[in-house]
Amino acid sequence: MTGRDADTLEFYASEAQAYAGRSRAAEHARIDAFAAALPARGRVLELGCGGGHDSVELLARGLDVMPTDGSPELAKQAAHRLGRPVAVLLFEHLDAQESFDGVWANACLLHVPRSALPDILTRIHAALKPGGVFYASFKAGTEEGRDRFGRYYNYPSADWLESAYGADRWRTLDIVERDGGGYDGEPTRWLHATAVKRP
Repeated sequence: MTGRDADTLEFYASEAQAYAGRSRAAEHARIDAFAAALPARGRVLELGCGGGHDSVELLARGLDVMPTDGSPELAKQAAHRLGRPVAVLLFEHLDAQESFDGVWANACLLHVPRSALPDILTRIHAALKPGGVFYASFKAGTEEGRDRFGRYYNYPSADWLESAYGADRWRTLDIVERDGGGYDGEPTRWLHATAVKRP
């Protein structure tokens, strides 16, 4: 089952330079908490790295980061910012087994079609080492839809998301709701999910 949406990928292909070049504050507090929960120099898979803004911060905290994005155009922009290769990886092609201490997926899995999200989350769970930490953020809602740019969003509720994660296979799953914004400039209710794989 595909974890991608063609119109969303087309948006990022055509807007890669503007999207990656925008001024965006990194998720400092969340990155700090994520890094603190990992071993020193822990190995981190970053999904949907976009322009590489969070990659810079993860690397600055001494983590061994593998930045990836599903858009070749955005991966190129991130590689330019980071001065290192950025792999092109579609979510459904992730097949690592217990390889990472952490997975960072800021504002990217929100584009995965609802029907495909449980499988993608299973792949992420498999890629984590026992005790590994997984952070992801989603735009909250009640049903899937598109924004004014035509990008697909799964817009989950906290309850729907907990079910998609399969809470029983995680040692902990914390979902916190916060107000924020995004590239579209619209006020947004966000779900910040942090999960720890059972040892």
